[in-house]
Amino acid sequence: MSPTSPIRIALVDDHVLVRDGVKSLLSALPNFQVVGQAESGAQALELVACTELDILLLDIGLPDINGLELTRKLRALYPGIKILMLSMYDNQEYVRTSINAGALGYVLKNAPSTELVAAIEAIAAGGSFYSPEIARKLVSNSRDENDLTPREIQVLAMIARGANNKEMARELGISVRTVETYRLSIRRKLNIDTAAALVKYALEHGLVSL
Repeated sequence: MSPTSPIRIALVDDHVLVRDGVKSLLSALPNFQVVGQAESGAQALELVACTELDILLLDIGLPDINGLELTRKLRALYPGIKILMLSMYDNQEYVRTSINAGALGYVLKNAPSTELVAAIEAIAAGGSFYSPEIARKLVSNSRDENDLTPREIQVLAMIARGANNKEMARELGISVRTVETYRLSIRRKLNIDTAAALVKYALEHGLVSL
């Protein structure tokens, strides 16, 4: 995908109204292009096999296969595929399972449209994104031997929802350089580089919980 090319998006949801609504929203933006739709897991597999896409928006409640299991299948077949879960379920196990299956984000269907747009942009750029409601639940008291400080836990939640350094600095009232220092400290303590791997590790090892 060149810098000027639109982000190619495919939608997988068994509700026509949801697909139509999301397509209408995204098609109105010049940097997005909806390249396909599916209403089941079987159709999604066919769609991905024959369509060039950058982001797959995937519902959990599909008629033939759970969206979480479909994520595992797709990631096994296409390791580079970028999947964003778009779900009505604010559920601990669903979020945890989606991360472990390889999804790069989780946005609730009742979220503002700006949140969905931000999630797609963050994931297309190589990051991850979680709805603020989800991101807040990712933070709890650290139980790892390399304890994160309260501020580092706060930065971890922002990384999980896809915020960049400038956004974190503005929200926390600190400098961008200080944010970079926190991020470096987190990576060193956990020995992890990418945001998606960071969230997955934190959940698996009890560093943060939902």
